[in-house]
Amino acid sequence: MKDKILPLDYDQYTVEELTEKANKIIVSLEKENDLNNSVESYQELLKINNIIEKKFHKNFKSIGEETNKKIKEITKKNEKTA
Repeated sequence: MKDKILPLDYDQYTVEELTEKANKIIVSLEKENDLNNSVESYQELLKINNIIEKKFHKNFKSIGEETNKKIKEITKKNEKTA
């Protein structure tokens, strides 16, 4: 029986690294003639895509919070000097 290969923990990779992995999968899928052999690759690609999306949302939220914090600091400084 074939050993099941456990998926890598993609959360530890950067968006750039994940994008590179996704691109490699896409290239291999484009070369594949029999799509029945590609199901696992498609599933892995979907997982990578979801992780990239989550990382973008997390970064977007973090940037928004940091921006709001800086705006409040600037507003407080302006109120003190006025």
